[in-house]
Amino acid sequence: MQLATRVIMSKITEKILLKEFKMELKGKDFITLFDFNNKEINNLIDIAIKLKQDTKEGKTHYELKDKTLAMIFAKPSLRTRVSFEVGIRQLGGHAVVLKQDEIILGERETISDTARVLSRYVNGIMIRTFAHQDVIELAKNSDIPVINALTDSYHPCQVLADLLTIKEKFGSFDNLKLTYIGDGNNMANSLIAGCMLTGIDLCIATPVDYEPDTNVIWKGKDASIATKAKIEVINDPAEAVKGANIVYTDVWASMGQEKEAQKRKKIFKNFQINKTLMNKAAEDAIVLHCLPAHRGEEITKDIMDKYADTIFEQAENRLHAQKAVMVSIM
Repeated sequence: MQLATRVIMSKITEKILLKEFKMELKGKDFITLFDFNNKEINNLIDIAIKLKQDTKEGKTHYELKDKTLAMIFAKPSLRTRVSFEVGIRQLGGHAVVLKQDEIILGERETISDTARVLSRYVNGIMIRTFAHQDVIELAKNSDIPVINALTDSYHPCQVLADLLTIKEKFGSFDNLKLTYIGDGNNMANSLIAGCMLTGIDLCIATPVDYEPDTNVIWKGKDASIATKAKIEVINDPAEAVKGANIVYTDVWASMGQEKEAQKRKKIFKNFQINKTLMNKAAEDAIVLHCLPAHRGEEITKDIMDKYADTIFEQAENRLHAQKAVMVSIM
């Protein structure tokens, strides 16, 4: 374990982990990071670090003993399903997986009715779907916490894991710049929230007409008032990456955009993380990718290989970050 991580761990108390902070967030939904403040996000990350260390040392936390998480999937998943299912089991609970073709969310019965029924069976709901409004509707009608495990608008679980990875690497969020290169999609939106709330300067480089939602950018600027973080959206990846400590990318065509894949390859061809681009970043820069990766498109094979340890640690951190969320709100 790096020295910075050990220093962080020395500051965490069992009181924060299991009592005080759990009471603060008990029953709260996890829909976007904008729903939390700087202190709450940092506490979630510290809990994740503690749980991760304890798991590595063989220590167990059965904080969710006999509790059940309903997991609704309208989109395919590798990391989300495995990390949540393993995570709740490690916390003493268990998961029930519900696929879209089994419940046909919003068609076979209303989302509100689904929420009311599940509220009487389980202790929490995790949902991975397309329309963000469906998650909002589910949470509005549920008596139990709802976790957004990805929509077309936000991916807060991923960015919480990203922030955990960054804190492990750099020790804090102070004086850092993150550059995101690619589509102004759900990942860009969630990075705006995560970076602005933790004080990381953010530069987003996208092709023209693929910038993040303007409303999300303004929400990010509001969130940054307390942290003084800066946000910039430009169309030049070479300019964006200058001095960056973290360089981040995602696939050019997300799930549901398969018909646009060939068109996007042409539009995004100059928005690839490669050796030339990384030479402009800070000397200590790391590369992050939320995966799955398309080598030769948004990232070259040599860069993916060079930063593989960090990228796959980032993937592992989905488990620990989500355990922190579950143990805090369920």
